[in-house]
Amino acid sequence: MYAITGASGQLGRLVIDNLLKTVSAREIVAAVRTPDKASDLAATGVQVREADYARPETLAIALHGVEKLLLISSSEVGRRVAQHRAVVEAAKAAGVQLIAYTSVLHADTSALGLAEEHRQTEALIRGAGTPFVMLRNGWYTENYMAGLPAALAHQALLGAAGNGRIASAARADYAAAAATALTSGDDLDGRTFELAGDDAYSLAELAAEITRQSGRPVGYKNLPESEYRTALVGAGLPAGLAALVADSDAQAAHGALFDEGRQLSALIGRPTTPMAASVGEALRSR
Repeated sequence: MYAITGASGQLGRLVIDNLLKTVSAREIVAAVRTPDKASDLAATGVQVREADYARPETLAIALHGVEKLLLISSSEVGRRVAQHRAVVEAAKAAGVQLIAYTSVLHADTSALGLAEEHRQTEALIRGAGTPFVMLRNGWYTENYMAGLPAALAHQALLGAAGNGRIASAARADYAAAAATALTSGDDLDGRTFELAGDDAYSLAELAAEITRQSGRPVGYKNLPESEYRTALVGAGLPAGLAALVADSDAQAAHGALFDEGRQLSALIGRPTTPMAASVGEALRSR
């Protein structure tokens, strides 16, 4: 039986969609904090179980009978380590035979501010003694697509990445990798994958692609990290999240979001989604 934590989130739902292509719905557990908000998942036939990081007793029940677990990293930055520890301990107690974890690209050496909690979680998983697969996800192209309406409205894409190369991939690509990690038998046990898009781009190139497809001029405006953070807060992002986004962009200028190993496409057996395709999809969905 397979379980996915955070299954009601965007990545979790895509992982379940992938699993349903080859796995019976009754063999999939959607572990969610609020089951009432996952009625669409229940409608697919998967088992929806409550899994609240703050209530360990729910984790023990949620993981009962589970053989392989995908631990999707918590969205609560600053609280992740304690939350992930609760899941890892519950998984070990339940006899889970594999933990796959969505970490961050080059977690062991990354200068990203958000990398530290991933490093600590990886150490927890390695120390648990349960077979594991580390899925070090790079940047999601969708992270930039969220700012597309503002870029079109102001004819400017803001950032702090300079000329840094960003090897992002679509969320669906990372979801396919996670599903593969869960269903590949024991072949991947103990492996660590640096997952990133096949092709990299600068934010100036992203702005040029938006211009090409939309027919509206959009230029890239590079800002100091502090000014970019202020702009993000002005756009409505909470201060903590704005700081993390600005830090990630600034670190991208030094290669933090770049990788050319193409391990993601090798794992999923197809090319990753091109940035241009994500731009086109974002424009069509406006």
